[in-house]
Amino acid sequence: MPVRVIGMIGVDPPKGTTLHVIAGGVSPSFLREFAQRHEAAGFDQVLVGYYSSSAEGFNVASHAAAHTKTLSFLIAHRPGIVSPTLAARAAATFDHLSGGRLSVHIIAGVTDKEQQSEGDFLDKDSRYERAAEYLGLMRRMWTAPEPFDHEGRYYRFKGAWSAVKPLQKPYPKLFFGGSSEGAVQMGAEHCDVYAMYGEPLAETAERIADFRARAARFGHTPGFNISFRPIIAPTEGEAWDKARRVLQDIEGAGLPRQAQDKSAERMLAIAARGDVHDERLWLPIAAASGAKGNTSCLVGTPRQVADAMLRYYRLGVGSFLIRGFDPVADTTEFGRELIPMLKEGALRIDREAAVAA
Repeated sequence: MPVRVIGMIGVDPPKGTTLHVIAGGVSPSFLREFAQRHEAAGFDQVLVGYYSSSAEGFNVASHAAAHTKTLSFLIAHRPGIVSPTLAARAAATFDHLSGGRLSVHIIAGVTDKEQQSEGDFLDKDSRYERAAEYLGLMRRMWTAPEPFDHEGRYYRFKGAWSAVKPLQKPYPKLFFGGSSEGAVQMGAEHCDVYAMYGEPLAETAERIADFRARAARFGHTPGFNISFRPIIAPTEGEAWDKARRVLQDIEGAGLPRQAQDKSAERMLAIAARGDVHDERLWLPIAAASGAKGNTSCLVGTPRQVADAMLRYYRLGVGSFLIRGFDPVADTTEFGRELIPMLKEGALRIDREAAVAA
């Protein structure tokens, strides 16, 4: 299956070197232009992120979808903030109105403090347990041929039903991320794609093998997504110079360095072993930012970075979420050479595998 490239859109123009694109107010014109820039650059999909204070994701994606033709949307969603019956109908409606351009990224919440700002006072382990029940209900709403009753630990329904079913069958792909036992257990049972931070090849291969075995117990064959921040330039030396300038900007911002979740803890532990892994994977920015916002960098020329990404493709990673620290300019830059090289290389690998088979 062809490799897929995922970007990330925001609603307010970023200023300077930035880790995030979803904070701030709403600029409809910027959102439209940013989505169109991704489509023109060859991105297949864009992530619409979620903070408790950010613009609501389904509305953001609806505006962007109305101004694009082929771009798909990976909408971050937190179980428990709204009813699973409402979430199921909202997703099915968007799937139809966008022509089947929807996937959903499940996030159980990064910190207790942020969850509490939305009235959710469950601890993280309980949130994953609730999310598993929530996803079971959403999937049932999408596929049930008639109304059903449900009585669980967190939800109770009588006659739950949705007349609108997703356009995609049986339903849009469900992504999830996380490294805690609760996250992986939930994902293995209910989700289609495991979204991981960019770790070294050896650790990534171990995680893929472990999750495949877990998902197989539920009869699933999962997909895998990995996130990187490419830092590219015409020469390798220029790329490393650029990387060091970005690091100076991040360090100057004075961000807290403590990890907020298990995935960040893993990343910081790897970063403590050394700055560079597998020749291209560069982690000082992850160390300087507490591994927030998918800060695993690949540094080099477009060809060098594409080749590095293709090593992960050979491991079984089917999609890559890439974004830069200058989000608007980097979106266009990635489309000039990096994305075509990555897609061409993946097709070559697929042809080689077909011949070998």
